[in-house]
Amino acid sequence: MSSPDLLELLKRYFGFDSFRPLQEEIIQTALEGRDAFVLMPTGGGKSLCYQLPALAGDGLTIVISPLIALMKDQVDALQTAGAPATFLNSTLDADESRQRIAGLHRGEYKLLYIAPERLMLSGTLEMLESWRPQCIAIDEAHCISEWGHDFRPEYRRLAELRHRFGKIPMMALTATATERVRADIVSELRLENPARFVASFNRPNLNYRVIQRQQPVQQVLAIIKKNEGESGIVYCGSRKGTEQLAERLLENGVKAAAYHAGMDAKTRARNQEAFIRDDVQVICATIAFGMGIDKPDVRFVIHRDLPKNIEGYYQETGRAGRDGLPAECVLLMNPADVAKQTGFIEEKTDEQEQAIARAQLQQMVHYAETRDCRRRELLAYFDEPFAEANCGACDNCLEPKETFNGTEAAQKFLACIFRVQQHSHFSVGMNHIADVLCGADTEKIRNWGHEQLSTHGIGTEFGRMEWKTIGRELVRMGYAHQTPGRMTVLELTHEGSSWLRDPNRIDLELTRPVDLKPEKSSKPRRAKAGGIECDEALFDQLRALRLSLATERGVPPYIVFSDVALRQMARGYPVTLETFGLIHGVGDKKLNEFGGIFTAEIEKFLEGNPRREFGL
Repeated sequence: MSSPDLLELLKRYFGFDSFRPLQEEIIQTALEGRDAFVLMPTGGGKSLCYQLPALAGDGLTIVISPLIALMKDQVDALQTAGAPATFLNSTLDADESRQRIAGLHRGEYKLLYIAPERLMLSGTLEMLESWRPQCIAIDEAHCISEWGHDFRPEYRRLAELRHRFGKIPMMALTATATERVRADIVSELRLENPARFVASFNRPNLNYRVIQRQQPVQQVLAIIKKNEGESGIVYCGSRKGTEQLAERLLENGVKAAAYHAGMDAKTRARNQEAFIRDDVQVICATIAFGMGIDKPDVRFVIHRDLPKNIEGYYQETGRAGRDGLPAECVLLMNPADVAKQTGFIEEKTDEQEQAIARAQLQQMVHYAETRDCRRRELLAYFDEPFAEANCGACDNCLEPKETFNGTEAAQKFLACIFRVQQHSHFSVGMNHIADVLCGADTEKIRNWGHEQLSTHGIGTEFGRMEWKTIGRELVRMGYAHQTPGRMTVLELTHEGSSWLRDPNRIDLELTRPVDLKPEKSSKPRRAKAGGIECDEALFDQLRALRLSLATERGVPPYIVFSDVALRQMARGYPVTLETFGLIHGVGDKKLNEFGGIFTAEIEKFLEGNPRREFGL
């Protein structure tokens, strides 16, 4: 199919004038009948990669997804856009299932969403064969890999599809996967010489920030106030933490709810639904919440506690700003989190698991404490270079961290490692070095005679936490090495030893430990990438109208129109159907169904308010 034809379909059904990166190439690959592996970050537009080929072709596209709670919203969005789609899962009663199956036999649908458990039921595959599918799309494909972060045993059986359906093209899609998981997906699904597409992991509209956690409830409330009326997610490290924080937010007038795996399924589903439909502004959740959340207008994601690894952190922050509008990702960091997470790691019985978890935690701490560009750090984790000197949308680029001449501090810390090893003929961990420098009187220090060391008590200008922060930076700089294993210890590296012995040693610039200074009060920082300046009063009025229409139809507000569409309306003031049809996300069906309602609302607004002019 030619590019103009695909663009016509894109506009007709989805109201978009152009494709996002890689989308058109993936769609053409599907239409050519080739297998494809698609790695595209959250918010990158994966769904369109199988939806548009389905609408362009004659047959049925099967979409396999583990996200039963999300299927209805996805199908509602397609039907609202005029696309014939349906789903089969355990939420349907027998009569509704029979009606949909009859519609599938009559060829009424182009897309069928189905859970892997339902797909593999006796008789379902036989029916599928009779419907002659033209393509099979496996969403959240990392679930098939035991090396993935969300392995699901039922996905393993999907390997049978290749045997049963032979040459029908298959498309595997995921938002995150290491090289090992990518290879596993291709192997387990028996993909045949698949075209591989890996999109950029950069989300330019996201602003990344790390602040010292001092008064978490007040800090969370401040971020919510800055994003007044907007949706947000607060990730907490424990189930109890989600419930306590949700209660405190409710006490302060914020519509909030908790979500964690310990809740009964009905409460969990009710709270998720309330968040998706804007009845709840903030969801306080454990990492159990999120996969497959299609809500595009999440304006902030806060991590109340330090995440275990960068991959999980990236996934969770990726739930912000899926519509491309500015959103912020704030991590509340406290050095005590490191000790807490280390304690959890110590409880693991498998040594290999421990080593992996410890390395992942070190990467996470490095991200939280670095003074380098946070975007560059995140992208480096996925082996993606970032050439710009300043990303313009992280705290370290917008407000560089305070540094100090850390030569003396580094000398004390590295000398303490050396003196301990020289005295005892063994090495110790970060906590013990910090205790010695602070002059602590612990049982270990007395037993090992470390109160006699020349470095005992020479570092009282810093506290224990500050010394550990300095120590971690020296490890990152390569002057010390933290050994792997259960009993991790500090050792001097060759570079560290050489620097320590050198009478003409170079000065070292270190980051001032965050514990030494409170967070600076500053004006709100929001990423500008993707921002749409508009008449905010009209935007609020259109949001209220959208909510009313969505409530009438029993769908989430974003299925009617996205925030991007509303902001474009509040910027261009379209009062004719012709100009309204040019708005992002206004396809043929939405133009016919909603065009008159929204243009009338805009005309009514202009009767009492002047048009505003906006720059390019």
